[in-house]
Amino acid sequence: MMPPFVEALRPHQWVKNLLVLVPLFFTEQAFEVSGWTAALTAFASFCFAASSIYLLNDILDREEDARHPKKRLRPIASGRLPIAAAWLELVVTLSATAGLAVLVPSEGLSFLVWPTAYLGLNVAYSFWLKRLVIVDCMCIALGFQLRVMAGAAAIDVAASKWLQVCTFFFALFLAFCKRYEELLSMMIGPLAALSILSYALYTVSPETVARHGTERLIYTVPFVTYGVFRYLFLVYRKSEGGDPARLLFRDVPLVLSGVLYAAVVLLVLHDAGAGG
Repeated sequence: MMPPFVEALRPHQWVKNLLVLVPLFFTEQAFEVSGWTAALTAFASFCFAASSIYLLNDILDREEDARHPKKRLRPIASGRLPIAAAWLELVVTLSATAGLAVLVPSEGLSFLVWPTAYLGLNVAYSFWLKRLVIVDCMCIALGFQLRVMAGAAAIDVAASKWLQVCTFFFALFLAFCKRYEELLSMMIGPLAALSILSYALYTVSPETVARHGTERLIYTVPFVTYGVFRYLFLVYRKSEGGDPARLLFRDVPLVLSGVLYAAVVLLVLHDAGAGG
């Protein structure tokens, strides 16, 4: 069992920040140590930024959470992590967010602008926007999109417009799946289709082919398609859409499809680089 101060960080949610690494996978820097160093530092900065939001929310909502059948077990709501210690931990995570962001090499604007924008969006979401139907889901999607744009900035490449569109639709799809039992379930199907279609168009777009020197990224579409439909199956048949971060590690077929997808992307881009 994790110590309360670690549990309060919700490290299982850090999987969402792997999106910061996505731009790296689609560049030649995926085979360079400097690229991984910059991307992983950016990833760590976003992990601490996310934990800062979780800590802030849990501190402010501790009394309400204490009355909730599940949330009452959280470290702060249950009293296992004292309030003073939680505030101190929040200061540490915010400092780590800024410190790591400063270490990311950047041209022009400091990389710090990206985790700052992410924190600002999530504070607005927590205090106001989460109460607005549909807008709440779009905020979640924008948070994912910020991660991708930050990952591109960390390795000093232009974020592909197609990749941003794909990220937005996939994130919106996940957000509505999370709300499946609450409302708007009819939007999940169209968003699933848009997610797959936008990714397929990204792989064959002239911009993508010119950037990577290959048309073979289209071979990754089946893995994405399987992942989306597998997730839909779990949402509709098993009602497991509530926490994507846990589901991505718990469902073996989803994990396997993700690993195979990453392997095929790296193989295709490596062959394209070798051929060039």
